[in-house]
Amino acid sequence: MKWVLKKFEELSVDEFHEILKLRINIFVVEQNCPYPELDNKDKDALHFFAVFEENPLKVVAYTRLFAPGDYYNFAAIGRVVVDKNFRGKMLGHELIKRSISEIETLFKTKIIKIGAQTYLKKFYESHGFNQIGEGYLEDGIPHIHMIKEE
Repeated sequence: MKWVLKKFEELSVDEFHEILKLRINIFVVEQNCPYPELDNKDKDALHFFAVFEENPLKVVAYTRLFAPGDYYNFAAIGRVVVDKNFRGKMLGHELIKRSISEIETLFKTKIIKIGAQTYLKKFYESHGFNQIGEGYLEDGIPHIHMIKEE
């Protein structure tokens, strides 16, 4: 696995295509949730992803990272996704650990907010996130806001 961090304008067309393909395959097709995937936040985000070394164009895990104020008042992680063929190998845990580390290094903060699908609450709690506020529906899927403060 090779880990990559890029600003939007640094992404190649092929990289962005692979990122969108992964996000759409999971969030729209697999979760059967038609929603506007292109939300105008990609240009503000840092794109953090893992590529499969045998095929360096194959994006297998991905997150968007935001500086404080670019999405929420706090730093944020969003669009967390792992290719279904790479699940069950702890890659999701590695992705979150590395995303947290990148935020702490880049933005000099330990406070990170996420909007998580409710069924992943325990997963995010295992990485130090705690639920704040009530649950809400986003594109028909139950979500909660969570924050990591240390």
